Amino acid sequence: MSTTAGAASRLAAALAIVLGTQDIPLRLRAWDGSEAGPEGAPLLVFHSRRALRRILFSPGQLGLSRAYVAGEIEAPGDIFASFAALSSAGKFAEPGPFRRPTVRELGILAAAAVRLGALGPNPAPPPEEARVARKGRRHSRKRDAAAISHHYDVGNSFYALVLGPSLVYSCAVWDTPGTGLDAAQEAKLDLVCRKLGLRPGMRVLDVGCGWGSFAIHAAERYGADVVGVTLSAEQAELARKRVAEAGLTDRVDIRIQDYRDVADGPFDAISSIGMSEHVGREQMGLYVSRLYGLLRPGGRLLNHAISWNAGPTDPDPNSFIPRYVFPDGEMLSLAEMIGALEGGGLEVLDVEALRQHYALTLRAWVQNLERHWDEAVRASSPGRARVWRLYMAASALGFEAGTTGVNQVLVQRAGGAEPPLRRTAWL
Repeated sequence: MSTTAGAASRLAAALAIVLGTQDIPLRLRAWDGSEAGPEGAPLLVFHSRRALRRILFSPGQLGLSRAYVAGEIEAPGDIFASFAALSSAGKFAEPGPFRRPTVRELGILAAAAVRLGALGPNPAPPPEEARVARKGRRHSRKRDAAAISHHYDVGNSFYALVLGPSLVYSCAVWDTPGTGLDAAQEAKLDLVCRKLGLRPGMRVLDVGCGWGSFAIHAAERYGADVVGVTLSAEQAELARKRVAEAGLTDRVDIRIQDYRDVADGPFDAISSIGMSEHVGREQMGLYVSRLYGLLRPGGRLLNHAISWNAGPTDPDPNSFIPRYVFPDGEMLSLAEMIGALEGGGLEVLDVEALRQHYALTLRAWVQNLERHWDEAVRASSPGRARVWRLYMAASALGFEAGTTGVNQVLVQRAGGAEPPLRRTAWL
């Protein structure tokens, strides 16, 4: 380990205790300009002693995340390399919840904080933390609306910079890594339409319609009549504008509405793309029952959702993603999702895993964000831009490692026409 005199070596020793490792796989630069750690390793810069205080009060992911969002820690180089190195170290590499330091280790950390001049009260969390969205009964209509607003109502211009012209906020489908994000998103929208067997005049419900991209695609390319529902006022505003610009106001109806309140079925098909992660395990039976009741006999539902591939399916509610990104979000395993759909009386027609595709999608979004960083900060806030950079880069690594996946499950309500004999009908 190469060091320069100053705070960095003591900072490295303290961080090693927090992580439960002997060697920090990062190059650390402290607030006084000193450095410690392997030469050539990814660089992590501590701009302030406040970062260490946050880590002492909240050892593990939450403390580090708060310091990063607050701008007290920076990963100035390849953020994927920095996060991959950090996630491979000590307790972060262990399965299950993060193990807190022992009483003895906390004493050593307190002594290190004294020497570094880092003692003091626990800093207030950055304003980007979702405090309001975590109040009230979980998955009540009011709390769900607050959680959705926290994530999606951060500025349509911000999302346009990150997502690109397609304005699709879910996993794209790539023919090759060089396909390009916009083409890959169009391919995904078209794949969903084909799986649902859309034809002119069919009535389609798009649950969690976002900025209207799927609704517009289904109406424009397949002649469907689409009802799109979202809880985000900002999404609905832009989606309606896009529908009008496409000349599809007679074919597409965008509503600010909870899926539980849709009462004008039946529909020939239902798409749910990246929405069921917001439903919650306890509400999954109601979700399936409600959508089943909105389908015509023989109608198809496509559920596109992120899943846990390994380990516990309940994340720590005090970890980064529930606190900053998806309040109350819950990812089910693929087995749980299929069990819920079949338990609700729906027949599984097809399952397609798209794990590698989401890693490519997330890397493309991070590239967009970094390319337009100054504009993204002006469109939201420095903290919000850092939240999205951290969340998307860390998520990409999770998909690449196989700890998380994403799956399209196509199901059908009994009755009506039989599905095709082979899945080649929609591939």
